[in-house]
Amino acid sequence: MACIVWPLRFTPPPPPPPLSHLSSTRVGFGPKPPSRLGFNSMSQPASEANPDTSKPETPDVLVQYVVLRRDLIDTWPLGSVVTQGCHASVSAIRSHKDDPRTLQYCSPENIDSMHKVTLEVKGEPQILNLSEKLKAGGIEHKLWIEQPENFPTCLATKPYPKSIVSSYFKKLKLCK
Repeated sequence: MACIVWPLRFTPPPPPPPLSHLSSTRVGFGPKPPSRLGFNSMSQPASEANPDTSKPETPDVLVQYVVLRRDLIDTWPLGSVVTQGCHASVSAIRSHKDDPRTLQYCSPENIDSMHKVTLEVKGEPQILNLSEKLKAGGIEHKLWIEQPENFPTCLATKPYPKSIVSSYFKKLKLCK
């Protein structure tokens, strides 16, 4: 058996792209030049004028919760259960189409970055119980009732700031 070895040439990889998009990257060594960013005026440091400069303020994210029934996930085709969640989600959005939070959630700036959390409950009694708790707390939602069977399959909230609604869902499991 013959083996032919061809001469190999080493071609170095291309240089890495410039890091111009990283504004905080410094090239070189030595002490960092003094910055005026820490002062609001010549006599007052920014930390005294605004005591909470240590962490940036993050807006409360708008989120829509979708809750499915585990008993249906285990017995129905997956596509059918997903469709039920889609029905409830669209219905909750459509029913509150003029709500300022819904308008913000569906705005052109946010349409590609919607936040949804999909959770599960054990069965029909649990989804009915959750719906009652949401009603009692004034949380607008859609309990989807499958027709013609006339039984609840899932629910979805209208978009809310996460801090307002997360407590109603903290004991539920993520749907897997």
